[in-house]
Amino acid sequence: MKAVLCTQYGPLDALALADVPEPAAGPGEAVVAVKAVGLNFFDTLLVAGQYQVKPELPFSPGAEFAGVVESVAAGVTAVKPGDRVMGYANYGAARERIAVSADTLIPMPAGLDFDRAAGLLVTYGTSYYALKDRAGLQPGETLAVLGAAGGVGLAAVELGKLMGARVIACASSDDKLAFARRHGADETVNYTNANLRDALRARTQGRGVDVVFDPVGGSFTEAAVRALNWGGRLLVVGFAAGEIPRLPLNLTLLKSCDVRGVFWGAWTRREPSAHRANTQALAAWCAQGRLSVHVHAALPLAEAVRALHLLADRQAMGKVVLRP
Repeated sequence: MKAVLCTQYGPLDALALADVPEPAAGPGEAVVAVKAVGLNFFDTLLVAGQYQVKPELPFSPGAEFAGVVESVAAGVTAVKPGDRVMGYANYGAARERIAVSADTLIPMPAGLDFDRAAGLLVTYGTSYYALKDRAGLQPGETLAVLGAAGGVGLAAVELGKLMGARVIACASSDDKLAFARRHGADETVNYTNANLRDALRARTQGRGVDVVFDPVGGSFTEAAVRALNWGGRLLVVGFAAGEIPRLPLNLTLLKSCDVRGVFWGAWTRREPSAHRANTQALAAWCAQGRLSVHVHAALPLAEAVRALHLLADRQAMGKVVLRP
C-alpha cells in the first residue's frame, strides 16, 4: 500500500510517497481503510523535528483520519467491518490503511462526510476543549481569537458563537478577516496594521476581553494579555509565529487573570471518556450544519508536500485534507 513517509527530519520537500507493508490488526486493534486525512500545522513541525514529540523514523504525518473499518482483531466489539469511523493517531495516518486501537475510534453520524470528519478531531477538538474545559467560556462573554482564519482559529470562532460569546476575530489580512466574518465573527482586528491591545480594548469600550484564544504566540501574546479584562483567561494553544513568548507576570497579578495551557493531545489520553463525549457533540453539530469544518483544499496522497506547504506558508483558510 502507499504511504507518505518522512525518512529524515528536515524540509517538507524530502517527504516521499512509498510502498509499505499492509497493516494487520494486533490485540485490541482495527484496520481502517483511510478515506481522508486531516493535516495540521504541527505536522510541519513533526517533519522538521521541531515538535515536542519526535516519532521514530520513518513515519507518516497526519494525526486525524476518517475511513471504513476493514478488519478487527479477535475479541474486538467496539467496531466492526464496514463501520464509518474517525480517529486520532498522534501521527501516521497519511497512508491508505492504518491499524489503531479500536477503542479510540468514534462512529461517524449520518450526514457527515469523510473530508469534514477527518478535519474535525484536532482543530475543533482542541478549540472545544480550550473554550469549554479550560476557559469555561460563558454566554455573553467576549472572546478574541488570534489566527482566526486558520484551522483551530476558525473552529474557535464558530464554537465561540455556538457557545453564546461575542467573538472578535484577529488575523493578518483583510481577506482572512472577511472569511472569519462569514463564519460568525462579530468584530475583527487586522494585527498587521493595528495595535492588538488598543484595538481589542477599543472594541470592548475599554473593558477588555474575557478570553483570548492564542495559537499564534510571538509578540501578540503579551499584547493580548494586556487587553484582558479583570479575571480574564489567556488560552495558550500554540506558537505558529515561531517564537515562544515570555510574559511579565506582573500583568497576571494586576488583572487577576489566568494563563491556561491547552494540550489537547495529552488530555485525550488522560481523559478518554471526556474526549469521546466532546467529539460526539462536535460530530453531531457538524452533521446538523451548525459547524462548517471548512475544507480549504482536498488533495491526493501524492500531493502531500504541496498540502503541507499550504499550512507552513499560512495560505490555508480552514482545513487541508489528503484523500488516499
